Amino acid sequence: MTDDTAFARLVSLACHDARTPLATAYGFARTLERTLTDPEVRYVSMIATAASELGEVIDLLSLASRIEDGRWKPELVTVDSEALAHAAAARVKEGEVAVVGRGREVPVAVPAAELALSGFARCALRHGGLESVELEVDGELVTLSPVEAGVGPILLGEDLRDLGAAVGVRIVSALGGSVAVSGETLVVRLARD
Repeated sequence: MTDDTAFARLVSLACHDARTPLATAYGFARTLERTLTDPEVRYVSMIATAASELGEVIDLLSLASRIEDGRWKPELVTVDSEALAHAAAARVKEGEVAVVGRGREVPVAVPAAELALSGFARCALRHGGLESVELEVDGELVTLSPVEAGVGPILLGEDLRDLGAAVGVRIVSALGGSVAVSGETLVVRLARD
């Protein structure tokens, strides 16, 4: 086993081991939400939301380690790319991602592709200081705009400052697609031509 392989497996193991206590914290927080009154319910809701976000970070790390180690075997499903973009937008705060255009059937690993697209949107919002972005669907192409100056390298995972975008690039590449920046637009090709 190489050092890179060992590290990827170590990260995967850590992600697996972190899921159980996280699931416990999340489950009890949701239970307490139903039994408490304000302001306690708000605090417990914040704990549950944070646990859910931490769960997504663990999922990203686990997926990235499996991709890097060559152990990810994506289950491809044919899905409409517009529906995929809407599902990804729903993972981001309401009103921050608009979806326009028309899709077509593309073969993707749905949960992973949703994570990639939502990760790109969150990255563009966070690092670009934006209030909203747009995902435009044109068949197997999904473009995200605007991409503010200096954010392109972060979206492409070249400047490692955003886990969601860095893993998103790896997901799309592992699915046979591509990710590039053109001017103020991130271009994601979900499938090979």
